[in-house]
Order: sequence, then structure tokens, then C-alpha cells
Amino acid sequence: RSRGAEATESKLSGGFRWTQKTSPTQGDSAITHSLYRMIFLTALPLFWIMISASRGGHWGAWMPSSISAFEGTCVSIPCRFDFPDELRPAVVHGVWYFNSPYPKNYPPVVFKSRTQVVHESFQGRSRLLGDLGLRNCTLLLSNVSPELGGKYYFRGDLGGYNQYTFSEHSVLDIVNTPNIVVPPEVVAGTEVEVSCMVPDNCPELRPELSWLGHEGLGEPAVLGRLREDEGTWVQVSLLHFVPTREANGHRLGCQASFPNTTLQFEGYASMDVKYPPVIVEMNSSVEAIEGSHVSLLCGADSNPPPLLTWMRDGTVLREAVAESLLLELEEVTPAEDGVYACLAENAYGQDNRTVGLSVMYAPWKPTVNGTMVAVEGETVSILCSTQSNPDPILTIFKEKQILSTVIYESELQLELPAVSPEDDGEYWCVAENQYGQRATAFNLSVEFAPVLLLESHCAAARDTVQCLCVVKSNPEPSVAFELPSRNVTVNESEREFVYSERSGLVLTSILTLRGQAQAPPRVICTARNLYGAKSLELPFQGAHRLMWAKIGPVGAVVAFAILIAIVCYITQTRRKKNVTESPSFSAGDNPPVLFSSDFRISGAPEKYESERRLGSERRLLGLRGEPPELDLSYSHSDLGKRPTKDSYTLTEELAECCQGP
Repeated sequence: RSRGAEATESKLSGGFRWTQKTSPTQGDSAITHSLYRMIFLTALPLFWIMISASRGGHWGAWMPSSISAFEGTCVSIPCRFDFPDELRPAVVHGVWYFNSPYPKNYPPVVFKSRTQVVHESFQGRSRLLGDLGLRNCTLLLSNVSPELGGKYYFRGDLGGYNQYTFSEHSVLDIVNTPNIVVPPEVVAGTEVEVSCMVPDNCPELRPELSWLGHEGLGEPAVLGRLREDEGTWVQVSLLHFVPTREANGHRLGCQASFPNTTLQFEGYASMDVKYPPVIVEMNSSVEAIEGSHVSLLCGADSNPPPLLTWMRDGTVLREAVAESLLLELEEVTPAEDGVYACLAENAYGQDNRTVGLSVMYAPWKPTVNGTMVAVEGETVSILCSTQSNPDPILTIFKEKQILSTVIYESELQLELPAVSPEDDGEYWCVAENQYGQRATAFNLSVEFAPVLLLESHCAAARDTVQCLCVVKSNPEPSVAFELPSRNVTVNESEREFVYSERSGLVLTSILTLRGQAQAPPRVICTARNLYGAKSLELPFQGAHRLMWAKIGPVGAVVAFAILIAIVCYITQTRRKKNVTESPSFSAGDNPPVLFSSDFRISGAPEKYESERRLGSERRLLGLRGEPPELDLSYSHSDLGKRPTKDSYTLTEELAECCQGP
């Protein structure tokens, strides 16, 4: 035969036989020995029964309960029967009936040894292979067709009343396809054996088997003819291979053909390969603007379908048994930024993958941590931080001047190695990216010892002297004016004589002295805070300087003689004034040296007083030689309106106060 040589054929009692065929490429002795052993162990009990039955003893028959044959081929139904020994018939006849064992029902006669009269369906198709005298009733049916499928009964006829219809019967099944047997579970990566089995019960036609669609799976390992438990024969082909996930759903076919005929039968089986999940579809990294909609897709390939789970930080967000699962995120926030994991699992394994979601948003309002109060000379470190995506540009400004900046960083450290008063003030930390800008203001307070500024001085106008002490310090200092020649010290708390005003870090204190017809006294200004004290004798600007400032342009065009006359006139006028006022200072040992800016002549109208004070201030400005823009209105605006006293009384009180014991 074309598929292999017949290796062994043994005649057994009753004409049963078995045949073993091997493919030219088999070479597997272990499989061959296993086949021999299986055939021997299967056939031995049946043969023993048949041998025992041949010795007689009672009515009985033995035949396969079912047998199969391909349409258009033949089928041999093995049969044995027995009867009591004492009957000893001269001739044994037999009848095969179709679908009924009772003659009175007039069943179709398949074969009848006495008359050879059969039903028309079986004419030329049936004949007896066995020898009834040897109690062998084997029947051969040729050119079988589907209508011949059914039950077949044998009736023994020994003559006279010795006729017996056996209840045992055989069911004939007409088939058109090979039977492909696949294991109940086929797992990827595990070797599997698939068999193709076809009936081989026609002694006239023997099938040859071949596999279809097995390319890449493997070559047939065994071809053989096996006897089944009830004496029927099957042709078997085995295919061994290791399936992969790609083999799932693959149609594997088996073809049975009969040499020298056109008969050919094919059967197919789809491979149901079980395999663990593999995630085959998933988003790459996703960027989304805060407030937008985001969809994350996860798809997996597995058999059976996997359980898909979306997770984030160990929390299950959504799960379902499906081939793909969509996770919807509405109006995403920065809190949803992070790594999302998709887990796919079934009974055969699991797989997982992750995807990063980056939520883009504008910077949050910066926070500032650091020293907000420092002493001059100390090192100051200020940390400005924020949060945004992408990281922002961070900048620290002071008075529109950039002090420090970083690009694509969430923190900015500002180092001031030795702070000075110039570092005191308001700062801004600004964070910005393409999605927005936020800023935070903060103040740095630098504390330092007082510094007396050059603007500090005294100025005189007629009988009034005003002294300005301008101090820069932090914290605010205490200011005192000292008159060494009079042994008097006046603090800024004495509001009758001193007025103070603070602007930023600069404190301006003004001392007002009235009735100073004599030479103005020396004035020392002292400023003090917890970091130190500074003193300065205030430079004095005399009244004659103011006068020359006013008449200087006139003196350039007036004759020298006229100028001398004017100077002499002014000198004589001042002398007369000193003579008339000198008695008022002879009352005590210590003449008065301080006057409040609230001093008024008794009975003088308010209008006259304000005009007089305004004129004094203007003359004071002239003596200082300062630009007219300087506003000294505070020198009189905040002083309380106190009751006027007699100038002599006030002078005496001050003299007694300042003289001491």
C-alpha cells in the first residue's frame, strides 16, 4: 500500500483479524509495542467468550452493538451464535432481519440462507461471510448507503420448531466524515496529541489517512489499524505537536481515501487553544490640559477572554470580562496625574502594562518660606516654590529688577549673603508657563542701627529756630535733641517742642525753638534703637544767609554805597530790637532757650498767628537754601492747640525745669 507496508496479519477463530501499519517515518518502537499490547489485552476477553460459546450450552449470540462504515464502501458485521448441544441439527440455517427481530412483523429480510430471497434494498448487497455450521453468522453488506443504516437482527433456524431470534443486535451507522479527536483541553506551549479515526470494517476496501492543514504543527507520528472492544476495526492516525496562541481557531483536517476508487472523505476540527492574556492594545503616554476629557483604552488577546482591570495606586477604577476596556476620565485635574495600570488575567496567566497620564496646568500660587526679618550683615535664604505642569519659569523681583530666576524648576532659592538696609522692601515671586502665571508678594525687613542722614540741620528765621534730625533705621529709633550750652535734653515724646514723622525707614524729627534773639545754641541729635546709637551736632544755617539769598540779585545792580547803607540800617534795627527785648530775659538766672511751636501772643487772632508761622517757615526754607518743593507743613500741623500763656511765665517754667536743683 502507498502509505505503508502491512506488518502483521493474524487469523483468529471466527475470521477476526487485526493489522498494524506504520508510516515510513515512524521509527518509534515504544509506540508500536504499546499498540500490540493494547490490541492483545482488548481482544483476549472476547476471544475467550467466543471459544467458550463454541462449546455450546444455551441459545445466545455475540455481535458488536454498533458498527460504522463509509457510504459507498462495505461493512462486515462479525457475529457468533450458539444453541443447546442436545439439538444436534443436520443443517443450520439463518436469517438476518432489518430493524425488527419478529418475523410476524414482516421485517425486511437482509439475508436468508434457505431461499436466498431478500428485500429489494439488499439485493446484490448482502452475503454471509461466516459458516453457520461453525456457528459463525458474520454478514457482509456492500455499497452501503444511508438508508441501510439501522438495526440488524440474526435468527437461527435449526429445523422444525428449533428456531430462535436473538435479542442481541448490531446498529449500523453510515458516516461521511472522519472522526477527529481533540483532547478536551489544549493549552499553548503544552504538547498535544490529536487523532483521526475512521471505520475499517470493509475487507474489500481499506482506507488511507492523511492530514490537512497541519503545516507547521508537525508530521503524523503513528498510522495504525486498531481493533475496538466489540470486535470492530478502526484506522487511526496520530498527530503530535506543541500548539501556540496563533493556532487557536485553526482548522485541522483529516482525509480518508480508498485506493483505486473515487471515494474520498474529509473531516475538520477547529483548534480551541487556551492561552494566557497578552495586552495588544493600549494608549501611549497621554498629555491632557486640566479640565479636558481623557479616554484610556486597554485591549488583550487571550482564550478564554480575560478579566480586564484598570488600576491606579492599587485602587481599582474599572473592570470587566472583555477583550477591551475603556476608562473615561471627565474634566481631569492635577490630582489625576500619574501612572495607570491595565491588568489582564484568566485561568492560564496574566499580563499587565502601564500608561502615564500627564495633566498640564498653570502654576499654583507660589509659597515663600524663609527669613522675613534679618539683622544687617546676616545671610538671608528665601525659598520660593510652586507646582505646575510643565515646570514653570520662576523669578524673584524687587522694584521691577530681576534678582534670581530658574527655568523649568519648581523651586527657586534666593541667597542674600550680607543684607543691608537697601535689601529691605517688597519682593515678588512670579511663576509662569504656557498655561498661566501666578505671583506672590513678600516683605523682607532688615533691622539695623540708626544712620543720621545729611539732610539733618538747623535753620533760623528772626526769633525762631527749627532743627531737623533725619534718621534711617529699623526698628524705629528714639530721637533726642540735646542743647549742651543750656544743659537741656528734649525727647520726641515732648510733643510741645518736637514733632516726628516716619516714611518707610526714614524718621524725621523737628525741634522748634522760639525767642532766640541771641546767637542760636548748639543742638545735638541722638538716635537710638536696640542695635546702637548715633549722635550728630546739627549744622546751623544763620538768618543772614537767608537775607543775602533774597537780595543778592539786587546787590548786583545797586551801587556799593547803597548796599552799605542798607546793611547799616539792618544792623541798627537789630540792635534796637535786642535792647527793647533784653529786659524780658533778666528775670531769672537761666534765660529761656526752648519755645513750643504753639506759643501765641495773648489776644492775637488765629489768622495772624497762622500767617506769622507760615512766614517763619518760608524764611526757614530760604536760610537752608533748599528747593521750595520741600514740605515742612508738618512742623506746625500736628501740634495741639494749647491755651496761650504769657511768654514770661512759659520761659520761667522752662528755665526752672531745665535748670535742675
